[in-house]
Amino acid sequence: METRGEVGVIGLGQMGQPIARTLLRAGWTVVAWDLVPSAAESLAGSGAIIATDPADVARQVPIVITSLPGGQAVRAVAIGERSLSREGGRARLIVDLSTTTPDAARSLAAELAPLGMAFLDAPLSGGTSAAAAGTLTIMVGGEAGDLERARPVLESLGRVIVHCGPHGAGQIAKACNQLIVMTALGAVAEALVLARSAGLDPARVREALMGGYAAGPILEIQGDRMLRRDFVPGGKAAYNRKDISTIREIADDEGLDLPVFEAAAQQMLRLIDGGGGELDNAAVITVVERAVGAGGRLEIGAVE
Repeated sequence: METRGEVGVIGLGQMGQPIARTLLRAGWTVVAWDLVPSAAESLAGSGAIIATDPADVARQVPIVITSLPGGQAVRAVAIGERSLSREGGRARLIVDLSTTTPDAARSLAAELAPLGMAFLDAPLSGGTSAAAAGTLTIMVGGEAGDLERARPVLESLGRVIVHCGPHGAGQIAKACNQLIVMTALGAVAEALVLARSAGLDPARVREALMGGYAAGPILEIQGDRMLRRDFVPGGKAAYNRKDISTIREIADDEGLDLPVFEAAAQQMLRLIDGGGGELDNAAVITVVERAVGAGGRLEIGAVE
């Protein structure tokens, strides 16, 4: 297959690995790096070029994707010693797919600009399965021209790519996404417990709801996991703590009260603080069950 060009991928964890493999399958030459050498080495057999540090990535490619745990990690690879912005590199555009904060995105974009590097905050929705299939939703903040430079790469990863506004806008859009997801998780959990408490089969109620306006991926996928007591993490509940903080920060900046979100956030925090942080988000149903007592527990299978 003729190569479509070169792209760097930094951060090869739960999302970075499938992202890198999807780009390789799409015909890109991928130069990869991770702080954990074994994470990068696992891609070598798939054809990736393994770099020695972020500066080495920048020497080999014009565009670099980062998929990292948070804003501090993104800044560490972007600015400073052995970083992407080190002089002499080819890289002139960083596309950050991480979930950080609007302020972190704006600050990093401002620091990179005098160094001749452009920045896009482009967080994702869809999870690891969408990353592997190249069907992610990508919410982009930054300059429209920079997005057009990055679009060929992003089109290999995403089915929906939306320019949401200036730097930081991608992170605001992702916060809105997380607000809806977290609230929907709590609503689905309460609906299934309500059905069970009223003497109905919650699986049949879910089946009925899937035919109406309540249908959606949270009811379909996470509702099924709740029924089967499948709490092996796809997305760990603990990750929501960062999202809750970001949503609250944005709401405070705008002078907004978000009572529906706050109720869902409290449920999720009770799960995390009660020792369920390493479980899947679907485990929030156990918080609802404890609140209503034994009569509401979904007696279907065992917790995994």
